[in-house]
Amino acid sequence: MPMMPDFNTGCVRLRIACTDGWVNAVHVSCERPDVTMALRGRTTAQAVQRVLLLFALCGRAQTRAAVLASAAARGEECLPLLDPDIQREVLREHLWHCLLDLPTLLGDAAMQREFVSAAKWVAEENRSELHALLTSSRIATLRQRLQQSDDTPFLSRLLPRLDAKSSLAEWPRLTAGFCRHPLWHGMTAETGAIARQTDRYAAIPLSARWLARFDELLDWATDHVQAGAGGTVSAANVAPGVGRALVETARGLLMHEITLDGGAVADYKIAAPTEWNFHPGGALSDYLLGQEAGNRDALQQRIAQAVAALDPCVPWELEWA
Repeated sequence: MPMMPDFNTGCVRLRIACTDGWVNAVHVSCERPDVTMALRGRTTAQAVQRVLLLFALCGRAQTRAAVLASAAARGEECLPLLDPDIQREVLREHLWHCLLDLPTLLGDAAMQREFVSAAKWVAEENRSELHALLTSSRIATLRQRLQQSDDTPFLSRLLPRLDAKSSLAEWPRLTAGFCRHPLWHGMTAETGAIARQTDRYAAIPLSARWLARFDELLDWATDHVQAGAGGTVSAANVAPGVGRALVETARGLLMHEITLDGGAVADYKIAAPTEWNFHPGGALSDYLLGQEAGNRDALQQRIAQAVAALDPCVPWELEWA
């Protein structure tokens, strides 16, 4: 999906400082523009169309969130449910990362043919074929190598499952500051497949982020998916003319809040998974601080693996202090 030529989607920027062979400072910033100015004053239909143009990744989820938030502002709430279109988008994103990105990070060839077949099976709801692939010896070997590659825990709090109505108790209204640096009970938290799979992991090393994606794929392949999983949507009326929608995307919790003045958008706030997972004081900083830095190439590979596990929806850049 093309993006608007006059809108910079931003990037995640990492600045790493090393002393005496160890990482002693990590600065993480998610530099993304505020979408409010691009949407303010437009009709709800125009806002929905522009959201689709603004966001290339998770486009269905972003569009659905905009539609649901707009409807909720008019009083049309939505209890948590699985949206099949969003669910398929989540699964395809998981397949892309697990079959194309992960093997190359581990030094293997991308599983391109398997990805094409698996994406087709998801589109056609062919669960048995996908299950056969996910339980094959090659995937088992990939999972084993993944678990052996890193056993260092991420010191991370995981965002609990929320729906639009329950989120109002924590955040009565979304603010620009919250959308830039979201917090749960005053603390940073991680979202995504790992947060939706907390009952399966006693510890959460780097590898758990990838294994949680495999788990969501297997849940779908065995038809054991319930509301709260990737693809779940909900919406609630916040106040007269104000609606909020929550969508569980491949990368985690997406929140849209729209304020209407008549038929026009007066305000629009979006809190995206990338802002949770790349918070300046979040899990990535905790993980990288204290890493051995004697071999810069090896360190850069570990950084790339950590960033890929958290999966930003925008490009990322690395700077050395």
